[in-house]
This record gives sequence, structure tokens and C-alpha cells, in this order.
Amino acid sequence: MSAAGAAPSGGGAAARPTALVTGASRGIGRAIALRLAATHDLIAVARSGAELQRVADEVERAGGRCEAVACDVADPAAVAGALDGRAADVLVNNAGVGVLKPMLELTPAEWHRMVDVNVNALYHVTRAVLPGMLARGRGHVVVVGSIAGRSAFVGGACYAATKHFVMGFAESLMLEVRDAGV
Repeated sequence: MSAAGAAPSGGGAAARPTALVTGASRGIGRAIALRLAATHDLIAVARSGAELQRVADEVERAGGRCEAVACDVADPAAVAGALDGRAADVLVNNAGVGVLKPMLELTPAEWHRMVDVNVNALYHVTRAVLPGMLARGRGHVVVVGSIAGRSAFVGGACYAATKHFVMGFAESLMLEVRDAGV
């Protein structure tokens, strides 16, 4: 297995593109990572080191390469430290959290955690990886959203608002970088 902190290496094999997937330890992120492993070297990012390691082990048992990077994507210093110098051909911003209950029942900590993971992490991770894509003149940024990004519902005051942000971020970023090959 590739050591944390080192980019996957191909040895003598032909170079494969690299995909960085956030929230890769479970759910949609895990499924995306496992699917991409057939065609890409992976940098799998999530808070849970143990769960993330299980994904990396599964990828490697199937013949792929996966670097497990334990990192809280809501922490700008952690993201900068963990992703500095990493090149990715594909970035999948998937990490997300949802606490679905009426606004007056949300604690400040729940509110801030959703905003930090669903909104601020998009900036931190994309800001770390996008400059390399722009310098190479190629890349793909995928942002996993939710139908809540186009609709509202009872108990979704914060969650739906963050997913509306995700849609605006993704659409605006696309307009900013598409002419640069990203």
C-alpha cells in the first residue's frame, strides 16, 4: 500500500490519471473511489483513518493504487498540509454532512459543522488542487450536491442552504475554468 503522504507511484506501469476523492471512507464517496479505482490511481481523503484504510486495502487487493489521507476537509490548515504538492487529474468534492431538523433545534455546533464541511471544504480542497490543473491545462472538478440544492424542505434550513451554495459554486467555478481546459 502507498504510504500516507506519498503520491501513488506506478513503478514500471504506464501512468494512470489520479483522482482525489473526499469523503471516500463510506457511502457515495466510497462507491465513487471504488469505481474510479479501475481506471485511476486514487488519493482517498476522509476523517476516519480506519475506514479509509479499509477502502485503500480493497482497492489494492483488486490491483489498484490508493493513498489513504486522513484529513478533516473543514480544517484549512489540515487540508493545506495534507494536499500540498499533490497533483490530481480529477477532483471529486464529495464530503458532506447533514443534520436534518428544524432550524431552532439545530445547535450552533451542528450549524457550523454543516457550513464548514458542505461549503468551506469546497473552497479549501479545490483551492489546493485547482492550481495544478490550471498549470497543466487539464482536469476535472466534480462537485457532489443534492436535490436539496434546487428545493427546500422542512428541517432543511441549513442543509438545503449549503446545497444551494454547492450548486452556485459548481456552476460559477465551471464558468471560471472551462476555457483553461478544466
